[in-house]
Amino acid sequence: MSDALKDKKVVIIGLGLIGGSIARALSARNIGGEIVGVGREQDVLQQAQEAGAITSWSTELSPACEDADLVILTVPSLTVHTVLETIKPTLPAQAVITDAASVKSAIVQAAKAVFGETPARFIPGHPIAGSEHSGFSASTADLFQGKKVILTPLEKSDTEAVELVTSLWEALGAEVLTMTVERHDEVLAATSHLPHLLAFSLVDTLSQQGESEEIFRYAAGGFRDFTRIASSDPQMWHDIFMTNGPATVKILDSYIEDLQRLRKALLSGDSEELMKTFKRANKSRARFLEFFEKGGNNSA
Repeated sequence: MSDALKDKKVVIIGLGLIGGSIARALSARNIGGEIVGVGREQDVLQQAQEAGAITSWSTELSPACEDADLVILTVPSLTVHTVLETIKPTLPAQAVITDAASVKSAIVQAAKAVFGETPARFIPGHPIAGSEHSGFSASTADLFQGKKVILTPLEKSDTEAVELVTSLWEALGAEVLTMTVERHDEVLAATSHLPHLLAFSLVDTLSQQGESEEIFRYAAGGFRDFTRIASSDPQMWHDIFMTNGPATVKILDSYIEDLQRLRKALLSGDSEELMKTFKRANKSRARFLEFFEKGGNNSA
């Protein structure tokens, strides 16, 4: 699989958790030729080069993309438009572009706005992998091993470009799946975006209570586990919700309805309704864990 990237110039724009992990994985597996890291912070770029994750670096977007064979965008969703606009003048016609954003519709719209239409060699992608930690220092060479990556090629996507991006992720140990842009955003809104919204909201709600320090002091492991993802990068999640609001609200509204049902059961002492809900959720969680243990171990 890695032969497809042999002697290729790979440009990774953004060396945070995902971009840094891609760079580390490529280097660790001896995949590709030149690996160029692009970012704003020179100390991070130098750290990445000293770690052997990249062969060279630049703080300038456009020059870095000259002669690029593959450009990987691992920047916040709301900056993709600006990045594409900046690299457009020097981007080779044969270059393949992909990204790692959690929202695909906004990325496709940004590409259309910059190029007039989504380029045939622009293949939207999203690795279902990550952690609550961020930055290059949190990156690892095995982050994508055994994880899933969703590609959302469009009707006019270049087959060769799709194959190259597929080869990239498979070479990093991931399983590649495909779905439509719309379906991706709906699925991720339910399985990733809503949980993060709830975690941020709960911590914020409790922090504004009059005795918040006392509340946190007595919080047990359940609170820690449920709110772990509230430690995620606020800027990244701000951008995700700003670009996937409608799909998130759709599943959020369903959740609010269920909360109202449980609220009513609590106030009326409806033991049967509570037990029915808890048992149903318990069985669903058991099925999820069974799937997880069989290889669906992903996080986003």
